[in-house]
Amino acid sequence: MPFGLTNAPADKKEHEEHLKAILELLKKEKLYAKFSKCEFWIPKVQFLDHVIDSRGIHMDPAKIEYIKDWASPKTPTEIRQFLGSEDFVVYCDASHKGLGAVLMQREKVIAYASQQLKVHEKNYTTHDLELGSVVFALKIWRHYLYGTRCTVFTDHKSLQHILDQKELNMRQRHWLELLSDYDCDIRYHLGKANIVANALSRKERIEPLRVRALVMTIGLDLPKRILEVQIEA
Repeated sequence: MPFGLTNAPADKKEHEEHLKAILELLKKEKLYAKFSKCEFWIPKVQFLDHVIDSRGIHMDPAKIEYIKDWASPKTPTEIRQFLGSEDFVVYCDASHKGLGAVLMQREKVIAYASQQLKVHEKNYTTHDLELGSVVFALKIWRHYLYGTRCTVFTDHKSLQHILDQKELNMRQRHWLELLSDYDCDIRYHLGKANIVANALSRKERIEPLRVRALVMTIGLDLPKRILEVQIEA
């Protein structure tokens, strides 16, 4: 090119000279009209709620001004008000096949979860299976439920009084320690009304077929038969 752009400009002045030369060439080739509305040497630009300037990419101050001026929450109630998280509702159920749970908020479903029973879990009593389904839901949705209040519905009446029971096995004691980390209220819910969690707990997972051996017999006339099929097609 006549003005030589083999190397990057050393400073702003040299860059300006290069830019001017490019625009002159575009004008000569009658392409300048396409760039006539362009702005150059802009110190900063806004793009997708961000500001891009010589220091890098930053969040647009106008977009975060309201949050920056918000007083820091000091109590659990103020934190929930800041986050806007209303109480969660969890429906749990267990069967001899698996565990099922549904997470809801504001009467809308947020997530479903199901898990087939492990070999040792198939020996659990009904009471432990139902309690296990509650623990399963609390663990898998910890990021939703920890630090906020939730109501857990189960179709096993005795779980409503699990915290008051005196005779507990080691498994139940371990699970109650986990329950103590959450602010949850366990309530009885008729099984027939808990359709989704009930169905998830009974969902079967079909084991994939595994081929241990494959025997193939190829006749000597295979090339001839392939040729005949091609001719017929």
